[in-house]
Amino acid sequence: MNTTSALTVRRATTRDIDQMLSIINEYARQGLMLPRTKISVLENLQSFLVAYDQDKVVGVAGLHILWDDLAEIRSLAISESAKGLGVGKRLVLSLVDECKNLGVKRVLALTYQKEFFEKCGFYVVAKETLPQKVWKDCINCSKLPCCDEIAMIRESYTE
Repeated sequence: MNTTSALTVRRATTRDIDQMLSIINEYARQGLMLPRTKISVLENLQSFLVAYDQDKVVGVAGLHILWDDLAEIRSLAISESAKGLGVGKRLVLSLVDECKNLGVKRVLALTYQKEFFEKCGFYVVAKETLPQKVWKDCINCSKLPCCDEIAMIRESYTE
């Protein structure tokens, strides 16, 4: 893949699952995100977008609503062949637009990629300011006592 001109971002379908899992779990093997199972992706399929180049999934990202004013971008992963081509930014901005359309004012990312998310308009916040996330998901995570991810927020819109 040399360009994003043929790239489309669309809702994920069941036909995309194996390619999505391959990309996501490669990041998990590197310790960059939590692994996903086929059933966990299937159960949340309607919340995922994929970046698609011809017949190949080259990026994936999910949106999880945490509260009426807060959603989280999850499982953002880009294939090796598409890194550096703007695929991640297109997925993130598509999910930010989706938040705006849903009336969700803030978008959260827990990440190791601070500079990338800053380029997408996110800023760092203390995890302690996100009780909806901490008590819903983080409380059950094995990384909780020593989580090294950076919490970042972006406003999807202001009133």
